[in-house]
Amino acid sequence: MNHPIDLEKDDLPSGAERARAALTALRGEVAKTVVGQDSVVTGLVIALLCRGHVLLEGVPGTAKTLLVKTLARSLDLDFKRVQFTPDLMPGDVTGSLIYDNRSAEFEFRQGPVFTNLLLADEINRTPPKTQASLLEAMEERQVSVEGTARALPDPFVVCATQNPVEYEGTYPLPEAQLDRFLVKLTVPVPNRDEEIAMLQRHAAGFDPSDLSAVRPVAGAADLAAGRAQVRAVHLDPKVAAYVVDLCRATRQSPSLALGVSPRGATALLATSRAWAWMSGRDYVSPDDVKALARPTLRHRVQLRPEAELEGATADGVLDGILAHVPAPR
Repeated sequence: MNHPIDLEKDDLPSGAERARAALTALRGEVAKTVVGQDSVVTGLVIALLCRGHVLLEGVPGTAKTLLVKTLARSLDLDFKRVQFTPDLMPGDVTGSLIYDNRSAEFEFRQGPVFTNLLLADEINRTPPKTQASLLEAMEERQVSVEGTARALPDPFVVCATQNPVEYEGTYPLPEAQLDRFLVKLTVPVPNRDEEIAMLQRHAAGFDPSDLSAVRPVAGAADLAAGRAQVRAVHLDPKVAAYVVDLCRATRQSPSLALGVSPRGATALLATSRAWAWMSGRDYVSPDDVKALARPTLRHRVQLRPEAELEGATADGVLDGILAHVPAPR
């Protein structure tokens, strides 16, 4: 497969280079508070470039909330956090009409969803009705209250966290809402060296609630410039066919009851282009597709009960599909 000639650094628009440098610097800022989560931070940046939403999954104590809070501080963007609980109502997220005694009229009071980066903490702890209140915001980037649609700021990205090991008192996200998340990132337990480094930071007086050492290194202008460059990344027809073949293979897999929808195929294309641009290339390679397949598709497939009983996982099935579907050369 013939690739376009890779652009030299000096040939790229200076704004694009500044944007790439600023977004790459986010990893260094986040590392000031969170140890060993570079790949997760990269996934978050890719989602920002694609105007997509992120589902973070990890066991308690892996710094999911701290990770998003630090990323928000590293970005010159508005940030709000909502702790999802069983008694949370839709109006607590989207906003509601409040009667003003002075004017004798109802006025709309914005909810926390009116922000650039929304942290939906433990999203699976709130009932489906409140979870559904985010659907319109995530898909249409607007909120409708009493028949009036109100646009959300741009950019608008939801970063939701959930705990995969605790099921009591939780409400699993429906497939329709899962499909609204661009990527699902698993937050791993740090390895031995990383955990030692973490303990040494705490022994030296590190306070997770004090993020004063983190400074903004990127903002809305950098995201806008980066998005414009991502849209210009070349897609070879053979790579496009490869993305489709991977997604179609999930629909035919005997281990899966639900395969990837066409929306999932477009999501994989978007994340692959963003990763290619972050890697300094102006074309998408099959390796880009392979690198983003698991985070982009793992929450869009559903295992058959018998496969799950045999110990199969979504990532394992996707690995098998990646191994068997021929990649273009």
